[in-house]
Amino acid sequence: MEELEHTCPHPRTTLTEPAIFAKETSCDCRAPHERLTIKQACRGTPVDRPVRVYADGIFDLFHSGHARALMQAKNLFPNTYLIVGVCSDELTHKYKGFTVMDESERYEALRHCRYVDEVVRDAPWTLSHDFLHKHKIDFVAHDDIPYSSAGSEDVYKHIKEAGMFVPTQRTEGISTSDLITRIVRDYDVYARRNLQRGYTAKELNVSYINEKKYRLQNQVDRMKEKVRTVEEKSKHFVYRVEEKSHDLIQKWEEKSREFIGNFLELFGPDGTWKQVFQERSGRMISYALSPRGSPCSSPPREHSPLRSPSPPSPSARWHSARPSPPPSPKGASASISSMSEGDEDEK
Repeated sequence: MEELEHTCPHPRTTLTEPAIFAKETSCDCRAPHERLTIKQACRGTPVDRPVRVYADGIFDLFHSGHARALMQAKNLFPNTYLIVGVCSDELTHKYKGFTVMDESERYEALRHCRYVDEVVRDAPWTLSHDFLHKHKIDFVAHDDIPYSSAGSEDVYKHIKEAGMFVPTQRTEGISTSDLITRIVRDYDVYARRNLQRGYTAKELNVSYINEKKYRLQNQVDRMKEKVRTVEEKSKHFVYRVEEKSHDLIQKWEEKSREFIGNFLELFGPDGTWKQVFQERSGRMISYALSPRGSPCSSPPREHSPLRSPSPPSPSARWHSARPSPPPSPKGASASISSMSEGDEDEK
């Protein structure tokens, strides 16, 4: 008999596209699917096909706790093909409660998780033997806390008894219920936030009175924010003024020290001004003790030939300015005769 080769899909090697949806017939591989133990899977056998691990859940408000659980399931074995089952809205609302995200949104959230290779839509609430055989599931991964639901104390009890259960660890501090609790607890804050972002009161299911109250609170908050901004700016301005005043005081102190130093250098005990005063005092004392000779006892000075004559006295200037008397007739005739004699001599 010819041995058939395994044609099971292999884990994703690239992350450029989202994970595929499971077909109705799921794995089309015709080769016999032998039962594996956990030890065999940890050793990396079989080598001709991946280990098919199944993890299911609601995955409402997909968060880091969900992603960490899927990461653990993906890394259980060296060659893991992770299949994730997502329950429909009908089953979830029946057994657990209302969800924030609808089933199509939850399907897409899982498809875009990097650890997921395949997504099963409308997954069963309780795993049956036929479902495990149809999808050729080797192991089921979930946290080890008993999950009581649908009239059962633990919906994974028969999987654990069959040796197909592999536990994962829950992430403390994060869960869908915790996120919803935060929203409900701070409902007014989120309602005001969405009103401010343009949502209507009808979309938020808010009454007319509450809408007006929220809008008034938003206005009050904006005013408080403006006041806070002004206070911060004023504090910054005061800080700058203090910084400038400190610099000015420091410069004033430096200049004052310089002024005092210069003053002491001039007028101090050993200053320049004292030395000048002492020199002048000494000259005055020496002059008083040995005075110069009087002008009367000094010999008369002779006029130098190059020295210009002294200007005439006022009386001399007055006598020279007086008009001379007219000459007498005798004198005039004598002068005329002398002039005529002179002319004849020249001829």
